Amino acid sequence: MAGRAAGSASESHPEKRYYRIGEVSRITDVKPYVLRYWESEFRWMAPQKSRSKQRLYRRRDIDMILLIKKLLYDQRFTIAGARNRLRELGAGQALEAGPLSFEADHRARYRRIRDELQAIRAML
Repeated sequence: MAGRAAGSASESHPEKRYYRIGEVSRITDVKPYVLRYWESEFRWMAPQKSRSKQRLYRRRDIDMILLIKKLLYDQRFTIAGARNRLRELGAGQALEAGPLSFEADHRARYRRIRDELQAIRAML
């Protein structure tokens, strides 16, 4: 699962208004039972439901699923850690930033911390 690139859903799939859980599972390479579990862990990730109680995901939901997948599988966050990280960024801001910006944010933060530590060491 983690080996696949987690790009935006709009990169390789036709534009639709709603997607069923099976389609989302194929697009994101995340099993349906995992998607249902994530709904319980990430409360704001609750897709609309049709009259027949089928989950209906929007493009934004799919992009968020890909971001959660990246946090959990690629960056090795725990569920709680991913939840906190998304809260820090704000769900909308996290999607707008995109996965590459998200990684660059970490690199920039570590670089800043390293520079500050080197400055402290130089003062000693």
